[in-house]
Amino acid sequence: MAGGLVKYRHLSRNSAARMALLRSQVTALVMHEHIQTTYAKAKESQRMVEKMITLAKKDTVTSRKKVTGMLYTPHALLPRVFGELKNRYKDRAGGYTRVTRTEPASTYDQGEYAILEFVDGPRDSRYMMTAMAVARDLQRGVESTDITKMNVEKVTRYRGREDFDKLVEKIKKRWGPALAENWEADPAHIAAKK
Repeated sequence: MAGGLVKYRHLSRNSAARMALLRSQVTALVMHEHIQTTYAKAKESQRMVEKMITLAKKDTVTSRKKVTGMLYTPHALLPRVFGELKNRYKDRAGGYTRVTRTEPASTYDQGEYAILEFVDGPRDSRYMMTAMAVARDLQRGVESTDITKMNVEKVTRYRGREDFDKLVEKIKKRWGPALAENWEADPAHIAAKK
């Protein structure tokens, strides 16, 4: 059936309120590189941010006008979108953001929460968690698991291995013996013993 309607989450709002919400989420993400919100809002905001980065990579007058309409403070954030973010993702074909599910904010609020963040940014949580896992394995003197090796390959593909190795050394120096604690209770260690 040609000409069908585009499916999207309504987020319990009318069209104007929904667009205002998404613009504020996108503005906050560009400003802070990392936001926590509900899972549904994060997924809808992710669609808008991906389109915005793709438009920024084209860098035409029309694309600048469209990106201006997506931000609440374009005068402050346009240089960042068309400068830093455009250069960061110039070689990447897509997938500029990541949505990671998290625990609910409180015990009384059981809504699905998520973190929306830019991939390969300074606050990239997967990059940091992978570096922590590698530092822990080095501190314990064991080989990394296959999943950790795969994550190292993913996070260093566009960033480079040197910065990652520096971060691992920094974590080892900062945490030291604390990384090797709870060695016997570690699920990876239990699975390796079997």
